[in-house]
Amino acid sequence: MKVDLFIPCFVDQFSPDTGFNMAKVLEKLGCKVHYNTEQTCCGLPAFNAGHWEDAREIGEKLLNEVATDKTLVCGAASCTAMIRHSYDLLFQNSSYHNKYRQLQKKNFELSEFIVDVLKVESLESKLNAKVVYLDSCHALNHCQIKEQPRKLLRMVEGLELLELANPNECCGFGGTFSLNFESLSVQMAEQKIQQIMQTGAEVIVSTDYACLMHLHSFIKKQNIPLRIMHLADVLASGL
Repeated sequence: MKVDLFIPCFVDQFSPDTGFNMAKVLEKLGCKVHYNTEQTCCGLPAFNAGHWEDAREIGEKLLNEVATDKTLVCGAASCTAMIRHSYDLLFQNSSYHNKYRQLQKKNFELSEFIVDVLKVESLESKLNAKVVYLDSCHALNHCQIKEQPRKLLRMVEGLELLELANPNECCGFGGTFSLNFESLSVQMAEQKIQQIMQTGAEVIVSTDYACLMHLHSFIKKQNIPLRIMHLADVLASGL
């Protein structure tokens, strides 16, 4: 299957190896991967800040760059949700109407693509670690992605998957929320880290690197023995 790779801004700027690991995993599963080096953002930050004209301009650039005959696989559920839902508000009844509608049908987050589209039942990945999966709000509430990443993590040899007592609670990032309500955002991160520590986990895994970075900043300041890994990095381990 031919797929276009969409690399989220946080991955592109702070963890580029994760993007390469996305391609590595997909190619291992038999996909022919294409990445447009001119690709930028999906428009989510501008959209959430209320700058819809800027978001529309950014979205138009993406729509012009993506081939409609390929599936678009995103490295973050937040980007997937932006294209899948928020583009309705930006492009409905516009000259881009048909193009964004076509893209919405072929737009998937990495784990849901591997599980729901490719129907993968086994992996060659290996990682000896106790892991807790962090549900991002966009994945859970906007894309209904919950079991797919967990199913993949259970396929990883040597990995012990642990569960949080309250997995549905936000980590406190929320995009501009963490800037506008910094104190509350930090408190939410602390609460999430305390819950994770209670599980005995060594590694926090998520589909959304922004959430992981938010928690990592607290982990680093408090010198807490926890690591963060994007799901793609876990799946690429041992390949």
